[in-house]
This record gives sequence, C-alpha cells and structure tokens, in this order.
Amino acid sequence: MSSPAITVHPEQTVPDAARLMERRGVERLPVVDEADRLVGIATRRDLLRVFLRGDDDIRRQVTEEIVVTAMGLPSDTVRVAVRDGVVTLDGRVEARGQVPELVHAVWRLDGVVGVMNGLGFRIDDRESPTPSHRTGSP
Repeated sequence: MSSPAITVHPEQTVPDAARLMERRGVERLPVVDEADRLVGIATRRDLLRVFLRGDDDIRRQVTEEIVVTAMGLPSDTVRVAVRDGVVTLDGRVEARGQVPELVHAVWRLDGVVGVMNGLGFRIDDRESPTPSHRTGSP
C-alpha cells in the first residue's frame, strides 16, 4: 500500500476514481467518509462493471427518466444517441437554463463516459434584465 493512502470519497464519480486508479497505478481504492474513516473499497472490477451497460439501455434511461420524467419535456424534444457510452443530445428545449441541468443529469448516469451537447433553446432565461434608467435629479 502506498503512503499516504490514495483514497476516494463516496461522492466522487466513477470516471474520476477510474482515472485516479490509472494515474497512480493502483488496483483498489479505499473509500473514506468526511472524517477519513474507511467505508468501503473500490476495485477496478467494481468500476468496470458500471461501464458495461448497453448503449440502448443508457438511451432509454436518458429519454424516459431524465428528459420526460425529471425535466418534464415531451420525449421527442431531445434526440438522444449513444455510442460506446458517449451520449449525444440534440434538439431544442424551452429555456436556456434547462440545457446545463439536462447535461449534468446525463453525466451522472452509470455507464455514461461522455456527453456531447448539441442542444439549443427557445428562451434565454439567464439574460440579466436591462437596468432601469432614472430620470430627474438625485
């Protein structure tokens, strides 16, 4: 074992843990909580299992659970394509603020190794309002 120990926290993503294992040349990573207490061990096999999802399964989950259920959009609003775990999103959502929300939700799914964002939006809900101009003297 290396000293100091190379560890991960439960909230770290699987891709981050996999990159750390590869960079540091380790086969296992202790998983520790905020007080650095051991809560588990992540192995290469554990991490690989996440990526063994089929593209069709990922596409279905993105469409049904994220686009329709979580975002409340019609299923044909966003075209979802998946190849080797890389999800491509195309289409046009209602508000600009929905784009990062949708992309972030897709990134968090097991088996997703990348997200290509080709989404547009109809309304820019993130524009700052034009400052009002005052007339008269101070």
